[in-house]
Amino acid sequence: MEKPHFRAALLHPRYWLTWLLFGLWYLVAQLPYRWQLSIGRVLGRAMLHLAPSRRLIAERNLALCFPEWSAAERESLLRRNFESNGIALMETGMAWFRSSAWLRQRFTIEGLEHLQDPAARGQGVVMLAMHFTTLEIGAQFMSLSHPVDGMYRPHKNAVYDYMQRKGRERHGEDSEVFQRKDVRGMLRALKRGRAVWYAPDQDYGIKQGVFAPLFGQQAATVTGTSRFARVGRALVVPYTVRRLEDGSGYLVKVYPPIGEIPSGDELRDAMLVNQFVESRIRELPEQYMWVHRRFKTRPPGEAGIYDGVRKRKKKRRRDRR
Repeated sequence: MEKPHFRAALLHPRYWLTWLLFGLWYLVAQLPYRWQLSIGRVLGRAMLHLAPSRRLIAERNLALCFPEWSAAERESLLRRNFESNGIALMETGMAWFRSSAWLRQRFTIEGLEHLQDPAARGQGVVMLAMHFTTLEIGAQFMSLSHPVDGMYRPHKNAVYDYMQRKGRERHGEDSEVFQRKDVRGMLRALKRGRAVWYAPDQDYGIKQGVFAPLFGQQAATVTGTSRFARVGRALVVPYTVRRLEDGSGYLVKVYPPIGEIPSGDELRDAMLVNQFVESRIRELPEQYMWVHRRFKTRPPGEAGIYDGVRKRKKKRRRDRR
């Protein structure tokens, strides 16, 4: 996919507000790290009251996944989780606007040999990511540590799309970007021995997936992890990014390959992925993205989890110029 290029159409008056907001975002990203953490927590507390639909989605997810917890325990987790979501907004600015040297000072990494060893053998790697709130800055940490190709979904706002691409690709000169639907491109990269970022822990429907257990629920789970590993002759190597509680930075942990994938059974592989994802979430539940409708696709005959939650209206996409 071509690198993002600036074009005159991005200066159209309809984008001026977007440019202004990006300018403010850039300035905030230059503040001291701990100040940004504090600002993020305040934003998160505001979101808890200003985004009732997202709050309701998170509440239902937590009730579903942690039924053994008391209501008070889940409410405490909900507050901390929204604070984490607010911090994630600050971290996106850090990832897109701060220098590589500044970012390198903020993280340590464990298990990098699980990526380096396959690369030395010319074997591809499916980098199994998860939707923690540190996802954006964590991807930058990985690109600063090892060449990683990524999946990309265009944004409907042309300026945001341009800035997002620029921000995500600025630290990984040796990395490639694929449209999310470009399966062939991803497979070619895996066969060339590349590491490709892939996050299978959201509900993309059942058309390209199976129902597999997650927190005691039958969750629609994409089978792409299994197919990419099989067809791309690749290892499945998970990683996580933990925001440290003392405000000192982040711990990036690369895990050993999940050797059982591909097993030849897509349901079994999906179960293995979900087991791994659930274990990591239980270790750090306050930093997971509970505001997503992870269980929106239900098995036949089962009631919807998010009934009554207002859905965001989809806007018509303007033609890009």
